[in-house]
Amino acid sequence: KYAEHTGIVNAVTSTKDTSILSVSDDKSCKVWDRRQKRPTVSLEMSYPLLAVAQSDEHVYVSGIDPKIYAWDLRRPSHPVYSMAGHSDTVTCLSLHPEQTHILSNSMDQTLKTWDIRPFVASQSKRLSQTFRGHRHATERGLLKASWSADGSMVSAGSSDHRVHIWDVFSAQELYDLPGHTGCVNAVSFHPYETTVVVSGSSDQQIFVGELS
Repeated sequence: KYAEHTGIVNAVTSTKDTSILSVSDDKSCKVWDRRQKRPTVSLEMSYPLLAVAQSDEHVYVSGIDPKIYAWDLRRPSHPVYSMAGHSDTVTCLSLHPEQTHILSNSMDQTLKTWDIRPFVASQSKRLSQTFRGHRHATERGLLKASWSADGSMVSAGSSDHRVHIWDVFSAQELYDLPGHTGCVNAVSFHPYETTVVVSGSSDQQIFVGELS
């Protein structure tokens, strides 16, 4: 139990080493060493944070301020760069399996991918693709997003009770799956079998299915 945040903790992610990252309404992202009870690094922002992801190079955070900020933990005084494109709160960040892109879900009704490779010429060229079709309703939940194991598909939670899955390269919607009777809060792909998908909903059910 790590008790250092002063606001609601909205997202937590773990890394390959001994670190855990958490973001909170207290406007901070904290990096925890699992062997200690206090954070080793605290990244301070001006707005509540709702989403976090980490690559081998950087920590990525976003939230009420819809920009996505990249931080280098070796120089935690300020972000290395930011990525702008969303017009409303970002509810989730998800790292590509090969750490080449970040996936973001936003209350502006879009899902976006961003190129985070170091050789991108300018920050304005990092936005790769925009996906549409899912919905964020008035309850403004923290709907999650995910990549398939091979990085060829993405999916996101949606308030229309359906599971939406897109092709990464064409941005075309491949699947629009019914079944839930409440908001779909999260969709996740099997870590090895690309065609197996699991979804969790406010209807208190978890569905596991195989894509045709």
